[in-house]
Amino acid sequence: MAAATRVSRVIGAVNIGSFRISAMIAGLSDTGELKVLSSFHRAAQGIKRGYVTDMGAATYAVRDAIERAEQMANTSVSSVWIGCSGAGLASRIVQRDIEIGGGRIEEEDVEQLLLTAGDSIQPDGRIVLHAQPAHYWLDGAHGVANPRGLHAERLGVDIHVMLADGAPVRNLTEAVQNAHLNVEAVVASPIAAGHACLTPEERDLGVALVEFGAEVTTISVHAGGMLVGLATVPKGSGDITDAIASAFGVRRFQAERLKCKYGSAIASPADHREMIPVNAPGEEGGGPIARHADDKNRIPRAELVSVITAELARLSEEIGKGLRAMGFGAGSGGGGHGGHGAHGGQLVVLTGGGAELAGLADYAQSALGRPVRIGKPLAMSGLAEAHGVPGFTTLAGLVLYAAADPVDIRSLAPAYQHATRFAGDGLVTRLVHAMKAYF
Repeated sequence: MAAATRVSRVIGAVNIGSFRISAMIAGLSDTGELKVLSSFHRAAQGIKRGYVTDMGAATYAVRDAIERAEQMANTSVSSVWIGCSGAGLASRIVQRDIEIGGGRIEEEDVEQLLLTAGDSIQPDGRIVLHAQPAHYWLDGAHGVANPRGLHAERLGVDIHVMLADGAPVRNLTEAVQNAHLNVEAVVASPIAAGHACLTPEERDLGVALVEFGAEVTTISVHAGGMLVGLATVPKGSGDITDAIASAFGVRRFQAERLKCKYGSAIASPADHREMIPVNAPGEEGGGPIARHADDKNRIPRAELVSVITAELARLSEEIGKGLRAMGFGAGSGGGGHGGHGAHGGQLVVLTGGGAELAGLADYAQSALGRPVRIGKPLAMSGLAEAHGVPGFTTLAGLVLYAAADPVDIRSLAPAYQHATRFAGDGLVTRLVHAMKAYF
């Protein structure tokens, strides 16, 4: 973004994870260019498996992260978009249609359809995080981005609804509000991560996105341009760290260092000959000798890899169960109206901090029997190289999601006016923009 280009909007985002709390500030120019102004992360406090467990500690960590980001960006933010990976996330597709009678589809028809769809959402005692039109369908044509001006007997829409448990979301929101910030929206992490590391073609043809977090692994299936299935596993890369600490009798920070610096998901014949130091440089002689270590407190790399792969095997089994339960890879390609029962995509994209483990893509490809790639944020102007890695995919996605400003149909109905943030453009113009962002 050129220096002369005016920043018309500043976007703040905070991703509240179990391992780290990260913040990003970006500027959106009056020409629509997005540039990252700063990004910062720090150790998480008061968060366990995606849930707030200590309000004071969580608030402090959020405030610290956003203040550091503000200092780096030399600007301040008063409101932020926050990511959510816990809170019992659940995904649902709501399909509704109305009679057109062969006539031309006007703006009022689209609005009536969306109002009808909004009224039919049944949260069943939970809260709705998102309720967004993914695409329209008319008569025999599916996947229509903008139906205005076309003729049809019936006009329908697929609405993607993301549900969550109310109390955990309120705790996340309160932790941020206590840090003197307004909450623009709580965004489910699979939605944000998908914006950052999946291509429109992947989301259309069918892809599984596995966000490998510290204490929660989220599995989402995307087809026909929208999220169509969701499952969570209460395990993550932190469980690998704990297994290493337990196996060798070392501190958690030592186990994390061993995993990140020497760990791998793929065993090598040379591992048995390689001895790796438990202590960091300068710490030699400090602390107890690790289990199975030599007199220099070094352990065989082969044993470290063995512990890691044993944990990965358990996690891969859970991921595989989740994918099968959602019908991923079964039948022909997913996508249009009525075709969400079996999703024919094969590609699995791994992202999240745990996806930075060496050799993970090869391991997962063998364990899941599908092609696998590692997902990281797509190119963003101004994004620091250190934050262009899988561990910051959701954070980057929050900013991209906010910049896209997608329509939420609840803003159309009086019962949901608390969610309204829109001004300026007309309804249909906003819908057209949202559809373009989706495809």
